[in-house]
Amino acid sequence: MALELYNVGLVVVGVTLFGVAVLPRFVSDRAISLPIFFVAFGMLAFGLPIGLPAPDPLEQGTTTEHLAELGVIVALMGVGLKIDRVPGLRAWASTWRLLAITMPLSIAGAALLGWWLGLVIPTAVLLGACIAPTDPVLASEVQVRGPGMGSEEEGLEEAAGGEDEVRFALTSEAGLNDGLAFPFTNMAIAIALVGLAPGNWVGEWLLVDVGYRIAVGVLVGVALGFLTARLVFATEPDTPVAESVQGLEAIAGTLFVYGATELAGGYGFIAVFVAALMVRHYERSHDYNRSLHEVSEFAEQVMMALVMLFFGGAIAGGLLEPLTLEGIAAAVAIVFLVRPLAGLVGFLGFDRDPAERATIAVFGVRGIGSFYYLAHGLNEAAFPDADVLWAVVGAVVLISIVVHGITATPAVRWLEVRAQ
Repeated sequence: MALELYNVGLVVVGVTLFGVAVLPRFVSDRAISLPIFFVAFGMLAFGLPIGLPAPDPLEQGTTTEHLAELGVIVALMGVGLKIDRVPGLRAWASTWRLLAITMPLSIAGAALLGWWLGLVIPTAVLLGACIAPTDPVLASEVQVRGPGMGSEEEGLEEAAGGEDEVRFALTSEAGLNDGLAFPFTNMAIAIALVGLAPGNWVGEWLLVDVGYRIAVGVLVGVALGFLTARLVFATEPDTPVAESVQGLEAIAGTLFVYGATELAGGYGFIAVFVAALMVRHYERSHDYNRSLHEVSEFAEQVMMALVMLFFGGAIAGGLLEPLTLEGIAAAVAIVFLVRPLAGLVGFLGFDRDPAERATIAVFGVRGIGSFYYLAHGLNEAAFPDADVLWAVVGAVVLISIVVHGITATPAVRWLEVRAQ
């Protein structure tokens, strides 16, 4: 029986990987995204009477956390390697607005909805933190193309780096807010562990979770990113063996930088993205940037497919069963009201076309990062109504995958036509 289950699992994973390889040939220019297929296949595979046990993120919290963690860090390296625009205060103005204004407002809005649902304050705060990250994988339809592939062939207005503002803003936001959501998750954990009284946690939270860990993430990312870039571009792959593994440094660097930063007590998500930017801009015109990006993107798509497969399986296993009508309303409001309104507020006074600002505000796709933060929070402290929390977050991600996946391509095309 165990051997049969193993073989069934191999078939399911094999079909999933075939999907990663084949589906882009048919849907890349259509109004649908790949994650929808993998979620649907997961629901089918784990829903059929073939013996596959449905994934349960509550029972398998550690596995869920580490799988989502790996998916996020691989995606963050890929995102950093895509961005052509050199970091700066003015060049990245849209990013800073999304991080400093839109993200805190989104967290507050979702937390209030959680409180309205009847969740206790720590659980409501964790809900807010979980929906903060804009997913670096699932939002690929509205991200920059890759090194040197900005929007030269498109009608959208380009800024520094050859990237239109919509794609750049959503890509850079996805790269940084996955790490900057950590302090808010740790706030929820601290409240759950020691109580609401600020004197019990706020000092350590500000000093360690906000100050030290962000600073270490940035500094280690810069240092190890520079070191990685030196190693990557020191020589050319000029033998058959070297050419067969070219670009693998992207994955090696991801794991190395993340692990080292976490050992130093910093935020590895931030470090990986910063390191990727360092590698990308060390030799901006070098052809090897394409190889790094291609390997990273391949790993990113494989991890996305596997996580979405198991997400679909969890849905088939009853992940969404605790949802009430109020919970469904809260999930819909998070996707259609909280993020768009927070995004529009963040761009008040920003000198861009209103249609572009609205598109950036709307396409805050939720996904694997939300799963990671939720699993991490529940593994670190006891939160009441954890099943309801998983149901609401699962519903938010599912709605985002379907709605944003269907509308992203038409929205970008409309902007391109409008700009011509």
